[in-house]
Amino acid sequence: MSAASYLAKSGYEVTILEKNNDVGGRARQFKKDGFTFDIGPSFYWMPDVFESFFNDFEKKVSDYYELIRLNPGYKVFFKDQKKIEIEDDFDKIKTTFENYEKGSGKHLEKFIKNAKANYEIAIKDLVYKPGENLLEIINFKTFLKLKLFFVTIKKQISKGFKNDNLQKILEFPVLFLGAKPSNTPAFYNFMNYADLKLGTWHPIGGMYEVVKAMHSLAEEQGVKIIRNCAVQKINLNSNTVTSVSTEKGEFKCDILLSGADYHFTETLLPKKFKQYSESYWDSKVFAPSSLLFYIGFNTKLKNITHHSLFFDTDFDEHSKTIYDSKTWPKDPLFYASFPSVSDDSAAPKTCDAGVFLIPIAPGIKDTQKIREKYFNIIIDRFEKRTNQEVRSHILFKKSYCVNDFIKDYNSYKGNAYGLANTLLQTHILRPKLKSKKVSNLYFTGQLTVPGPGVPPSIISGKIVSELIKKYHLL
Repeated sequence: MSAASYLAKSGYEVTILEKNNDVGGRARQFKKDGFTFDIGPSFYWMPDVFESFFNDFEKKVSDYYELIRLNPGYKVFFKDQKKIEIEDDFDKIKTTFENYEKGSGKHLEKFIKNAKANYEIAIKDLVYKPGENLLEIINFKTFLKLKLFFVTIKKQISKGFKNDNLQKILEFPVLFLGAKPSNTPAFYNFMNYADLKLGTWHPIGGMYEVVKAMHSLAEEQGVKIIRNCAVQKINLNSNTVTSVSTEKGEFKCDILLSGADYHFTETLLPKKFKQYSESYWDSKVFAPSSLLFYIGFNTKLKNITHHSLFFDTDFDEHSKTIYDSKTWPKDPLFYASFPSVSDDSAAPKTCDAGVFLIPIAPGIKDTQKIREKYFNIIIDRFEKRTNQEVRSHILFKKSYCVNDFIKDYNSYKGNAYGLANTLLQTHILRPKLKSKKVSNLYFTGQLTVPGPGVPPSIISGKIVSELIKKYHLL
């Protein structure tokens, strides 16, 4: 929808063919018995990117939805029974760090100052580039930061912070990039600036309010959207797309832009027009998939915040099961979101809505028996860590996992977040926005530049629209 809006504004006639009944891709919504859940993304970070998007159309975020800053942004539970809340004020965060490790407040100030500089370089000089060649990102400022691409963020953090809990808090934001901290370049500490300085926000009504806003904006620009219209084949004349075949007939086009899974899109082409082989995709480092539970509770729960991270088991061991052994974790980390803590629209007045997420390796076995096993594991831990019994208060639960990501989004191996941002999967080393073999075929989204996440996906739409205008003038 991002790309469609930019292209329509520039005068292109744009039609979106949406596979599902709901627009927004992975950012969909589940409603049941007065409860509302975001099926996909739930963290609202980098508010400046959202504001910039709407500003490009002479609009503001506030024209479409109400945004509140969460306090605390999130709470982290650790295995030593300790809990840390990340508040909405940086001075308070520094005090929290200092209470855990003497001198860490000053280290944090220096660390975030560096992270801010990286954020400004990333936003101004890197993420809005199409990844066609290295010259896009080589300048004096990026040259000075070059060494940060050859040091991992884990190593950088461990130099300044010795307390394990503080290290985990600082390593957490790069998980949004889909890779282990030990494999992620230190330059990406700009995510820490997004976390600790720009803050964690929430659109009243949930993340789907962002989708509704973008949907409205797209239609304001003249974009036509056809739902329940899965593309089954891409039709070519020589090396040019002429049309696509769908469940609702054939649609002719001069330019085809795919926001669907990149790998799946290429399966709709004859073999000689595929840019990337099966072995290519199989060799890539993918961000995790997820096992999710959407739960309606018939009471208000205790000791919860809007966002909670349960790092009360071994962080590194869980990471190994995702990226190395590709197996189900024995003692999983998990995330829990209770939007009803901050947003009355999420649940009936005397109830709470809960979303639980376990990051897992893409492509692993997914059965109802496995889902139930892990539901019991995390609910046991949740009850213990929050000191309450919750099972008897469950009205309903819905699960979502690898098989669902494949079914709903044609997601490669059921991945949830796309291609990880490791050093060897950054910028020109990611799948291209413009097909190298089909003259008028383009791609956008989390498998290409700039990477996984909601803000990068919005940015990707802007980048590819500029690329299309470059090669296909009206």
